Amino acid sequence: MVFSAPIFLFGFLPLFLVAYYLTPARHRTMTLLVASCLFYGWWKLSYLALVLGIASLSYVAGAFANGAASPKRRLWAVRLGVTANLAILGWFKYAYFIAGSYDAALARLGATPGGGLSLPEIILPIGLSFLVFQSISYILDVARGDAPPAARLVDFLAFSSLFPQLIAGPILRYKDLAHQFEHRTHSLALFTAGAGRLITGLAMKILIADSVAPLADRLFALEAPTLAESWLGASAYAIQLFFDFAGYSAMAIGLGLMLGFRFIENFNAPYISRSVTEFWQRWHISLSTWLRDYLYVPLGGNRGGALKTYRNLILTMVLGGLWHGANWTFLLWGMWHGGIMAVERALGSKHRASVWPRAIAWPLTMGFVLIGWVLFRSDSVGHAFVMFGGMAGLNGVALSAEMALLTRPTEVICLTLGVVLALHPVWLGYLQSLRAAAFWSATIRLRQVALFALCTVIIQARGEAPFLYFQF
Repeated sequence: MVFSAPIFLFGFLPLFLVAYYLTPARHRTMTLLVASCLFYGWWKLSYLALVLGIASLSYVAGAFANGAASPKRRLWAVRLGVTANLAILGWFKYAYFIAGSYDAALARLGATPGGGLSLPEIILPIGLSFLVFQSISYILDVARGDAPPAARLVDFLAFSSLFPQLIAGPILRYKDLAHQFEHRTHSLALFTAGAGRLITGLAMKILIADSVAPLADRLFALEAPTLAESWLGASAYAIQLFFDFAGYSAMAIGLGLMLGFRFIENFNAPYISRSVTEFWQRWHISLSTWLRDYLYVPLGGNRGGALKTYRNLILTMVLGGLWHGANWTFLLWGMWHGGIMAVERALGSKHRASVWPRAIAWPLTMGFVLIGWVLFRSDSVGHAFVMFGGMAGLNGVALSAEMALLTRPTEVICLTLGVVLALHPVWLGYLQSLRAAAFWSATIRLRQVALFALCTVIIQARGEAPFLYFQF
């Protein structure tokens, strides 16, 4: 079940909201837990036990770390809890990657066929990466004394399986929501604001991301893309990914508000960034802050001198890349971003918003980001270099006649609209200064109803389209 599916919008969600608000306040967390189990179990019931098992294991590890009689016992509780989480993630997400790399190494050494690793079929549970990161942060926060342990198991299970955000984030920390499980405010104003965010996120997904996706798919499927085709493909994917993922995050935040929860904002206009360092302060904020607090800082951060700071930046981004998936493309994507951030740090990014000359800071940053998105989107390193060859003009310059014929006007319109909306902080101030701004604000509810109706019609026509970050 996905947020953009009719069964969720017109079945599960209305029934859940009725049950939730009819439940006495002290039992609403249990209602939320049951609903989250139903939501996740709808996809694959057998993996629901895994989700609850990881949550229970982390809860116990946190309890042992909190009650440990000595620092040594606390350390062992943390090690066992974190190792168990990483082992589960490693098996489901990286077993094939490790086995494939091992087999490829044997083949290069001339080993006989059949000498590699044999693995059973492994299906990655949806949302496992997000759950593991949240569980690890809980164990570490409790062990450090940064947060009290969960008072009740039901609260932590509800947090871990929270259906508004379990599947694709934002990555939450229990210490930020603990007081909200104990007491959260419900009001018509919050509910209405949440419904508005939900509709906005749905429109981002249905009207922009899904409309641009066919264009990106066709361009990335070309065997010899031209300069125009490769850059257009990278741009289309950049818009698709942003509106797909930011749309999901907006829906998750909106659902949280409807239930009285306040989640972290996950995006802040990343495509207006003037450096890669700034980009990561605006893109997938919950992940970038997690990587900073639980990887970069423990590695030493910027405390060991310049060279170690650069090493820590690169290593953190490489591990962040691998978190996204078991493929060399993700590793190189992380290395690309980490390397540029290290260069920016060397040029003084710690003290300035952008180290690049003002006139080229934005286009240069977007060029870096688009090159990175090619690695992120490509099926293999070889596929990525096919696109890089096109971006360098090795296969010609102009859009081919066939691609121009296949490109639909609606795809171009939605791509253009996506670019305009992604850069909204640039022109939003100007619009707010116009007299029409008051009318625009006064008609917000009417526009939300119209958007929801339009999305509903398109969903019925297109069918179900999963969110991109489900695969991570």
